[in-house]
Amino acid sequence: MANKLEITLKRSLIGRPEDQRVTVKTLGLRKVNHSVVQEDNPSIRGMVNKVSHLLNVKEIKG
Repeated sequence: MANKLEITLKRSLIGRPEDQRVTVKTLGLRKVNHSVVQEDNPSIRGMVNKVSHLLNVKEIKG
């Protein structure tokens, strides 16, 4: 089975550029400490890398 990523927003979006806000919203995150589970694929990895300073990411096997 494919791996998944548990992505948690740990820092506020206040004062962040619009492209970072859009990226976080596209990942499905709304508020600080909100978590989502996404498939581990190159497009999600690219978004995570772009805003990695705002997120905590944990790999989930299976």
